[in-house]
Amino acid sequence: MRERTGPTYVVPFEVEPTSQELLQSAEKPRVAVVREEGSNGDREMLSAFSQAGFEPWDIVMSDLLAGRVHLRGFRGVVFVGGFSYADVLDSAKGWAGVIRFNDSIWQQFQEFYERPDTFSLGVCNGCQLHALLGWVPWQGISDELQPRFIQNGSGRFESRFATVRIHESPAIMLEGMQGATLGIWVQHGEGRAFFPDQEILDKVDRDGLAPIRFVDDGGAVTEVYPFNPNGSPRGITSLCSPDGRHLAMMPHPERTFLKWQWGWMPRELRNSLAASPWLRLFQNARKWCVKVPQTNKSAP
Repeated sequence: MRERTGPTYVVPFEVEPTSQELLQSAEKPRVAVVREEGSNGDREMLSAFSQAGFEPWDIVMSDLLAGRVHLRGFRGVVFVGGFSYADVLDSAKGWAGVIRFNDSIWQQFQEFYERPDTFSLGVCNGCQLHALLGWVPWQGISDELQPRFIQNGSGRFESRFATVRIHESPAIMLEGMQGATLGIWVQHGEGRAFFPDQEILDKVDRDGLAPIRFVDDGGAVTEVYPFNPNGSPRGITSLCSPDGRHLAMMPHPERTFLKWQWGWMPRELRNSLAASPWLRLFQNARKWCVKVPQTNKSAP
């Protein structure tokens, strides 16, 4: 686009690396980084949570199905990006089916969701899974009206370094980040937010449950391609639960949590920032775990 001026990033919060005290602590909250056949974002996610002071566990669905590990001992659950079952059953539907149609696994996930001392994050394929499980924007929506993520408006896979703005929301992992305009990677073929019910879309908007949105070079929320690479209404590329504990987002913070991972960053920002602003998202989860006491300290 000839008229492009280039993105303008805004970082209205302090950016600092995680302290050595937290990184070297013997007592770290456990986070389950869950993947399924075809997932490919697990290593970056494990690294991001490790750099924020967590004890990340690499968990495959077969571990849960076989009973080798249980979610009761974890503070966080993360569903990573990738192409579960090669997306041949549509985005994340095969993964969702493994959970929803197994009574014991479904109960385990529901118990985790309802515990007040837990949080969850779903990215890309994991974002789609969050929606199909009904974890965002809130539980109790019928399957017919449940918001979900479908094929991009462009009809093709999009891998771009996009620009997003973080809005006011209850999301615990975005605390203090509102007002930021940041670059972030997107890699998906089915990331368009779809709301079968207009009233649900309006309520999500009104209650601040769509905290991350695509913006243009001027920082305005947009539906225009390629600033909005999938055509989501109102620029929506993230949903969170009303209590803020559960966050689903289509872009990849784990692929942008280090400065060198950014596709582009102005020189003055690169020289002035001590760390990538997206590290703050993972640090916020660690901070929340300190603030909220753990109710179940059983071994995983």
